[in-house]
Amino acid sequence: MIITNNLNLPSPFVKMAQIEYEQESNEYRVTQLLRGVRETILEKRHKNEITMDVADMIWLLFGTAVHNVLEHQAKADDELREQRIKIDIGEYILSGQFDLFNESTKTITDYKTCSVWKVMFGDYSDWRKQLNIYAYMLKKKGYEVKKGNVVALMKDHNASDAKYKPDYPLHPVKIIEFKFMEKDFCNIDKWLINKFAEIKKAEAFPDDELPICTPEERFNSGTKYAVIEKNRKRALRVFDTRVEADKLASECGAKVEERAGVDKKCLRYCAVREYCSYYKEVVKG
Repeated sequence: MIITNNLNLPSPFVKMAQIEYEQESNEYRVTQLLRGVRETILEKRHKNEITMDVADMIWLLFGTAVHNVLEHQAKADDELREQRIKIDIGEYILSGQFDLFNESTKTITDYKTCSVWKVMFGDYSDWRKQLNIYAYMLKKKGYEVKKGNVVALMKDHNASDAKYKPDYPLHPVKIIEFKFMEKDFCNIDKWLINKFAEIKKAEAFPDDELPICTPEERFNSGTKYAVIEKNRKRALRVFDTRVEADKLASECGAKVEERAGVDKKCLRYCAVREYCSYYKEVVKG
């Protein structure tokens, strides 16, 4: 990856941004598998061409700094910290680095920086899957894992909102706990086998023929249906379903306007978008 520094930030920012784990040619990280196959393969193919500016990596660097501080605290005898482990999945290598594992409590822990909305919305399925994979890998190495904890650090937490908004998190940190059963390890085993099968098949395709990331992987906001009255530009209401929109439109003599969902990841967060035909042809237009 090529790191630029357009704002001329101090050199420690640049050096931290330049730290990169070198992978073997057949190796994939856990975090890569959690993305769309297209994004994952484009990242491997164009890793030496991708350009990012330090200013656009601030929250990533913030998360790295938090990990570094916690990693260097005194370690208990029953703890493993910042361990990178690798296991074989067929002809591929799966690698992952968790933040903390406690052998006594059989708990794997990961530190996450996030927005308050992530916690308020309460959808932790992506975090659960990531910890489930780490737990699966540890189990392959001979450890017993029963639980996973995410320590969520909310970077935009507002103390005033915490006082007056009933659903707002009281503190800027929250622990989310997951329990893992044998069926979870069976399910993740099947998921990993299927994911690597998808990757193997896609590796034979040129860039523009790679499978398009799913709407979920593109953080697509979903198609909306706006009810608009005559001679008005602003919508009376916006619905998630056509049925609801048609019902209101028929009651007030308005029309329904379909609004395509926005691919938020493609627009803001995907590092390989300039190499992606879907982004250039559909999103960017």
